[in-house]
Amino acid sequence: MQVPAQRLSVDLRDYPDLVVVLLGFRVRRMRGLAALLGIGRGLAMIRKDRPDGLLADEQMLFGLTHIGIRQYWRDLESLEAFTKIAPHIHWWRTYLKDSGGTGFWHESYRARGGMEAIYIDMPGPVGFGRFAPPLKPEGPFLSARGRLDPMTA
Repeated sequence: MQVPAQRLSVDLRDYPDLVVVLLGFRVRRMRGLAALLGIGRGLAMIRKDRPDGLLADEQMLFGLTHIGIRQYWRDLESLEAFTKIAPHIHWWRTYLKDSGGTGFWHESYRARGGMEAIYIDMPGPVGFGRFAPPLKPEGPFLSARGRLDPMTA
């Protein structure tokens, strides 16, 4: 006997400013395994003490050495506020000094329009980088807000 598939959708009308972020972390060298464990502890802290505006998050596995996280934020302001406090700000500053044998990337998508990405020490292109020309994150493109909407940065 066939059972029809149950189809569902969602009502996002209460989330007009929703921002979806995909993050990836890829091990490039053996020492990157330790960095991978460190980011796992950081993610556990974020789940335990959920920042204001983070609606949901989930982990994904792109490959044995490439993990991902999908986050849903109430709005860009909440996401930006989170990036300026611990633990994120400390991790980000440390990572930019030494990627620890890993690569990192994120892509952001706004319900009101705009998409942006950043790629750091990735061994090859992923996501938008597979088809869009590279752009140095300088000037108005240094911040996610600037890349989402360079006219308002």
